[in-house]
Amino acid sequence: MTGNNSSDSNQPIDAVIAWVDGNDPLLAAKRQKYIKGDSTSLSSGAHSTRFASSNEIRYCVLSIMRFAPFIRNIFIVTDGQDPGLDEEIRTYFPERVKSVRIVDHKEIFEGFEEYLPTFNSISIANMIWRIKGLSGNFIYFNDDTFLVREMQPEDWFVDNKPVIRGKWVPVPGLRILAGHLRKYVNNHLPGKADYQPRASFHMGQWNSASLLGFRFRYFTNSHTPHTVNRKTVEEFFGQRPELLKRNISFRFRDYSQFTFISLANHLQLLNGNRYIARPGSVYLKPFNRPAGYIDKKINLCESDPGIKFMCVQSLDMCSREEQEKVFGWLEKILQLQ
Repeated sequence: MTGNNSSDSNQPIDAVIAWVDGNDPLLAAKRQKYIKGDSTSLSSGAHSTRFASSNEIRYCVLSIMRFAPFIRNIFIVTDGQDPGLDEEIRTYFPERVKSVRIVDHKEIFEGFEEYLPTFNSISIANMIWRIKGLSGNFIYFNDDTFLVREMQPEDWFVDNKPVIRGKWVPVPGLRILAGHLRKYVNNHLPGKADYQPRASFHMGQWNSASLLGFRFRYFTNSHTPHTVNRKTVEEFFGQRPELLKRNISFRFRDYSQFTFISLANHLQLLNGNRYIARPGSVYLKPFNRPAGYIDKKINLCESDPGIKFMCVQSLDMCSREEQEKVFGWLEKILQLQ
């Protein structure tokens, strides 16, 4: 593994990307094995679109290399897969070939092998801090998140502390009530005694905040790259090993789980970190949108210098034309054409 520059406090910064190719027939067969005979609902985290890949990982990795050259190493976390980016990196960033490493789930779940295989992004995220050789400060990406402007180390870490992107919001009382009501009603229907509400983006964050003692509000993060201080979460889980085990015990996403990034953010806030920034991101879910939707989002990225990130979800469900429009714009700004 090689490195370039470091943060303003002279500490290295690595990137971690969670990736899965759901089109892999071996992985699909493995996943199906655990769906059969299981009460897991497809809507709760086992639906194929959660694992589908349209080669977003290519643009995620190349955007880091183009717009954040100070990132030391890039770790791609997978389940026995390889996105096959060597040739691309060798073509556009030949000096960075050795700075990318594929990390198998077996590495981060070492000592916790009984929870493998897992098809749960929440569980996987809980273990990424265990990557061998990972920097003390690192940035966690989903593979559908891209950089769209030049970054500086201080955009992510200041005084060796993570810059947290998001905002405070009130306790999600209506979501909690609705979840309880759905569970109660379904649990009393024939054949649905094991019903659980669908895992929720906001409820996973609230579960993290509530776990740490927050009662009236929580800090919600957006679809951006996320900053993490490794020591903070390592010490927390070291003191609460049973909590970690329970949270990674679900092979598919579960309503009761807390999310790793929200946990890391709230730990920082409890420790007095007040480096808070706006999300600075544009979110796209182009499927079944009106004409001009993608152009509008791209125009927003180009016109607002505060926009640094783009997240594109469910591209596998979009038309070829829609995919080409998104990827064509990324090709242009990443100078890959």
